[in-house]
Amino acid sequence: MARSLIPAPIAELPWRVILPLACLTCFGAAVLYSAAGGSMSPYASSHLSRFVLFLAMALVIRRFPKEIVRWAAFPAYGAVVLLLMGVEALGFVGGGSQRWLALGPLVLQPSELMKPTIVLVLASFYNSLPVGEIGGWRSILPAGALIAVPAALVIIQPDLGTALAICFGGGCTIFLAGLPMRWFVGGGVAAAVIAPLAFFFGLHDYQRNRVLVFLDPESDPLGTGYHITQSKIAIGSGGILGKGFGNGSQSHLNYLPESHTDFVFATMSEEWGLVGGLGVLLVFGIILRWGLGVARRAPDRFSQLLAAGMTVTIFFYVMINLMMVTGLAPVVGIPLPFMSHGGSSMMTNMICIGTLMMVDRWTKEGGSSSSFS
Repeated sequence: MARSLIPAPIAELPWRVILPLACLTCFGAAVLYSAAGGSMSPYASSHLSRFVLFLAMALVIRRFPKEIVRWAAFPAYGAVVLLLMGVEALGFVGGGSQRWLALGPLVLQPSELMKPTIVLVLASFYNSLPVGEIGGWRSILPAGALIAVPAALVIIQPDLGTALAICFGGGCTIFLAGLPMRWFVGGGVAAAVIAPLAFFFGLHDYQRNRVLVFLDPESDPLGTGYHITQSKIAIGSGGILGKGFGNGSQSHLNYLPESHTDFVFATMSEEWGLVGGLGVLLVFGIILRWGLGVARRAPDRFSQLLAAGMTVTIFFYVMINLMMVTGLAPVVGIPLPFMSHGGSSMMTNMICIGTLMMVDRWTKEGGSSSSFS
């Protein structure tokens, strides 16, 4: 009876992911409220308004037909590559990196747009490739070039974290397309050989220091190791139940750097403890499980690769941020989805969510299929 009173366009929305997302975002806003000293400004209010705006964008993406999405894959990729080139020529510097492009009143970070775009273009590429050619040079060289061009443009900004995210999303899409495992084993061996050379000759000094500090944070606790050290202190001091909402000394006394962006999980853990951290992980698990379910039920190869790649992109954000704040990975400046303050990351993750909603709609309208073949 109650369902019949709800308009059909509202009832058919994917509430099983919208509601967890809304809960996670509202909880993130509460953490940002506390990080600002008990004020909705400047973090919490903009965080909530961005979520509403980009949720509306995701619901618009959900309505896109499959034919238009497939047709737009390569033009979209080319447009974002041109924007990345524009960053090199016309972009402005912030925080020591040249990552942003001003387009009138809009300030855009094109590297963020490339994260979902690389998944889209690779899904389109492998969908058009005959199954018999999977495993040959034709299946790996063009895909490698599609990843390498934007990754190189992002690295020279410099933005190593985003470049890794692009490579990770692209690499996982290639893996799911069914390429032989020998390609990935060979790639791993090549990476192991190249890594020392990249460390000494390819990284900037501050990036090299981050790796060294990750290996030994106590070597410079007041310098390059300060972020990781203070993050561990904040998380550990929260204990099981935390210090209580609004009582986080690490963030309120400015010991914890970037408490509202990259280290928002540490801010939350100090006040909400282990219980709060497990709750956040549970909600992320619900969202990622839903995304994988969408990929498994997708009606064709293109939809499967697209949904799985978008889910992997969100997972990369979560995995690297949590490893970073707990000292299990170097600090690379990747925010926590739906909790960290930042418009670019919210936009990217909501594009991924909107795409997953879109594939889910395709499945319901056209029938389901088996998982990856």
